[in-house]
Amino acid sequence: MTREAGSANDDLLLKVSPPRVQRQLISRPRLLASDAAFHGFPAILIQAPAGFGKTSLLAQWRLEHLSHGVVVAWLTAQARDNPGRLAQALALAVRQGAGRPSFGHLLLDAVAPEGLEGITIWLAELAQTALDVVLFIDEANRLPPASREALAYLLRNAPPNLRTVIAARPDCHLDIDDLIAYGQCVVVDPAMLRLRLNETLELVHGRFGARVDNDTAARLHDMTEGWPLGVQLAMTVIARGVDARADVDGMAALGGALRDHIPALLLAKLEPDDRDFVTRIAILDNLHPELCRAVAQADDAAERLARLGRDTPIFVASERGEWLRMHMLVRDVLRQAFAGLAAPQQAEAHARAAAWLAERGQLEQAARHALIAGQNEKAYELTERSLYESIMAHGHQGVVLEWLNQLPAAELDRRPRVLLAVAWTLAASERHEDAGRYVERILAQPGVNDALRCECALILSGAAVFADDPDLFAALHDPWAESPPLRDPLLLQVHANRRAYRSLLEGDPALARLRQQQSPRGDFGSGRGYVGRWGELIIGLSYLWEGQVQLAESLLQPALASAEADLGRRSKLGCMLAALLASAVWERGRPADAAALLADRLDVLEHGGLPEALLLAYRTMARMAMAEGAEHRAMELLAGLDAVGTARALPRLRVASLVEQVRMHARRYRAQTCRTLCEHIDAMMDGDELPSGRLWRRSVAALRGLAQGYTAIAAQDWRGALEPLARAEAIAREIRQERLHIELLALRAYALDRCGETEAAALMREALDLAAGYGLVRVFDDAHPDVGQWARAVAGRTGVPGLGMPLPAPAVAVAPRPEREASRHDAARGAVLTPKEREVLDMLARNLSNKEIGRAMQVGETTIKWHVKNLLGKLDAGTRKEVVVRARILGLIQPT
Repeated sequence: MTREAGSANDDLLLKVSPPRVQRQLISRPRLLASDAAFHGFPAILIQAPAGFGKTSLLAQWRLEHLSHGVVVAWLTAQARDNPGRLAQALALAVRQGAGRPSFGHLLLDAVAPEGLEGITIWLAELAQTALDVVLFIDEANRLPPASREALAYLLRNAPPNLRTVIAARPDCHLDIDDLIAYGQCVVVDPAMLRLRLNETLELVHGRFGARVDNDTAARLHDMTEGWPLGVQLAMTVIARGVDARADVDGMAALGGALRDHIPALLLAKLEPDDRDFVTRIAILDNLHPELCRAVAQADDAAERLARLGRDTPIFVASERGEWLRMHMLVRDVLRQAFAGLAAPQQAEAHARAAAWLAERGQLEQAARHALIAGQNEKAYELTERSLYESIMAHGHQGVVLEWLNQLPAAELDRRPRVLLAVAWTLAASERHEDAGRYVERILAQPGVNDALRCECALILSGAAVFADDPDLFAALHDPWAESPPLRDPLLLQVHANRRAYRSLLEGDPALARLRQQQSPRGDFGSGRGYVGRWGELIIGLSYLWEGQVQLAESLLQPALASAEADLGRRSKLGCMLAALLASAVWERGRPADAAALLADRLDVLEHGGLPEALLLAYRTMARMAMAEGAEHRAMELLAGLDAVGTARALPRLRVASLVEQVRMHARRYRAQTCRTLCEHIDAMMDGDELPSGRLWRRSVAALRGLAQGYTAIAAQDWRGALEPLARAEAIAREIRQERLHIELLALRAYALDRCGETEAAALMREALDLAAGYGLVRVFDDAHPDVGQWARAVAGRTGVPGLGMPLPAPAVAVAPRPEREASRHDAARGAVLTPKEREVLDMLARNLSNKEIGRAMQVGETTIKWHVKNLLGKLDAGTRKEVVVRARILGLIQPT
């Protein structure tokens, strides 16, 4: 080999040296190399702007493949890699990865061949080996055009024993669209690389533990929109501070340290013309090439948007075709820069935006820009034309409230449809009393007909629902129940929702679903429409009402995803759907999922959620805290529920809070505390200020009986517990609240067992069978820990599989982990081994050599030999094979 060739090889060594995986990275199950989404594809293209973790994902995949004994070759591309140099780098990468010093000698020991000849030689030699090779090529966007063509040639002519994974920026065109179209290559885009909420929670808690709560982590996720680099920067700011919540608040208000990083990372590299362009369009919430062209007066707006969207993470693609939106952090910085422009320039830009949007029917956004531009009369006219549809078809309640604060009172009375929109908005909030006053203003105007009176009744009945007054709701709904004088399909759907809810209040959830299914299907525009999602919420509530948590989850999961996509994660309807779904997954025994669903949503529910959704959210969180042993946190949550009930004048929530407190103290047999709380409930119920209607009284009567039963259990007065439990159980059966019925049945069975009654076991078996049928996993442990323990004992004696009982300490549901981590978890029972020895043992079981284990663990072969020697001694084995056999016998690794 010549001296020049040796120098070239030395120069290539850094290109084929893979990076280390950062310790704080999380392993995302949906992005594992072994996931079904990537299985069977000979090529994978990871394409995203900077900051999306392309290199980190490649490094993680490399370790995953190494842990399975696969030969892995790594190459970091450079701008001076012509096709000949690229072929030499590929040869050295395989030589290093496979440990074969002779591989690629034709390429490395001579002058680099020209054109595609070197790639052809490399492919031919690789095909002749007996190696399954995974080739990782990072930063392929740096390659010159000729080398990109060579890479496309490599992909089209790859032998069966080669799999290629390429990471590149979006502006890298490899001309492999045909491979993608024919299923030979799968593309991983920015949407897949963005962190999901549960992944952000895991990442933040993995670094900060209990210092950062779920709400703060969820706010951080929403602020960064799951951009991996943004999350990392935010965590850096938090690590330097003392109060994590205050740090996140500062970032959200553009007063924190994160703001200083954004221009440097995202905007500093922009050309001055591009910087001016994005500053002028930052006033727009949603971006379209033609809209940006009109606002920024830039004829090349479409080209600029496409280029900046490819090269930077400034823009986020929308599901609406050509529409984009700007990343929230960047938009806020640029809007501050826009505010520095001359006032006439700002007004002119807003006026152009208003004109373009109004011509295309986007009236509310047009009105907003017109008002800022000083075109008040035009803004009010556009508002009248758009606001009613905005609330009825899209549920934009925040938009209506913003306009309510900006419109003069005289303008409101001149525009009846605006009054209607405001009344609908206030009715579905904690300001339900204000809705009544706006309805009075509507009915006082001339030209009122039956259709308008019926709509006003719908508004007031909705306010009664949010006021937790079911009897008033029934009184307002029933006169219009059968033949409403309505023609608008949206109003007919609202009426159908109310009929379904009325059936639910009477204790007939099946009829509620039937009425919902028979509702008229109007044209609600895109998607299923806002009122259609309310129908899904009612159906989900009906399933929870009767304890059908499996059906509730299957319905609510896609409904929540759709609502979040259209309305936002912290929208009122999205938060209510999340509260219902969290209750369902908690009952299914998945507390981690329930916690993620409720993160940073409780404040929205407090100010505008349905009483039932608010109750379910607080109760789920309190029970999670109790299951974790954090009784102080559970007490705080239940006190918060009582405070919200007081602030919103919802006495049923106060009763429910006291009942949950009785349940909590009864678990520790605190008889005196339970008696005091029960006396407080009795005093509230006997007061004159509470509603006296039949439906409301029945809803709390079961809760009162449950509290009395728990109080007797706390005092271990088993005979005294039977009567109130039986009374509450009869009400639960009458209104078909099966989850409550099963809980009361189990409590009564336990009390009978403590009294020595023989029928106790039969009752518990019935409760177990019902719980299994409904998919209820938590019901017995949530009722009382002793009831849960006895239920498991009865279930074990019956020998009937599939009863749905949890383990003694219900496990937190976690996402699937790589096989290497799962084996490590199983081996953790062998306390005799160190963590590193358990990892080495796991790979020995896969018949990996010391060199392969060293590559997978990123340590030297000598270190692995030392670990193997320790394993031989600890397991009293003479060979590597005996080590594996004895480990399986001892249960340190799972048997094959």
